[in-house]
Amino acid sequence: MATANDLRRGMAINYNGDVAVVLDSQHRTPGNLRAFVQATLRSIRTGKSSDVRFSSTEKIEVVPMMTKKMEFSYKDGEDFVFSDPETYETVTLSPEIVGDASNYLVENGPLTVTFVEDKAVSIDLPSSVILTVSDAPDGIRGDSANNVQKPVVMETGITVQAPLFIKTGEKIKIDTRTGKYMERA
Repeated sequence: MATANDLRRGMAINYNGDVAVVLDSQHRTPGNLRAFVQATLRSIRTGKSSDVRFSSTEKIEVVPMMTKKMEFSYKDGEDFVFSDPETYETVTLSPEIVGDASNYLVENGPLTVTFVEDKAVSIDLPSSVILTVSDAPDGIRGDSANNVQKPVVMETGITVQAPLFIKTGEKIKIDTRTGKYMERA
């Protein structure tokens, strides 16, 4: 058995008879009170998130997790469908699980899906993705004194700040952690 101090983002634990994924955890030691761990947990069964406070020495039961390399296939209404490139099995995930990662999903784009008890609980994107610019306004002549940037709209619908020389139809590399332009692809 692990203690609450061992909680890390992405772990799955058994909490109140339900399996929950740790979304965030912080160790706190306020003034002259005892140390505790503040964690945000998402229940796999209900999908609801809650803030929980553990004593730093409290025992917790860690649930084994499995990760699988998968590819984004298509969007089915509101849901997202992913497929295993080796077995061609598909997994359908709700928008709540995908979250902001939907801004970086392109067809056949690789990613990692985490499963707990054969249920998909989270996805991890690669550190950068290559997207096509769908709309880039023209730069204003003479507006290149410094590192001037303009907003460009990508194929997935997100807006990214990019240099003035980027044009519609070009492919650019974007950092998925910060959402910023990296370089031309």
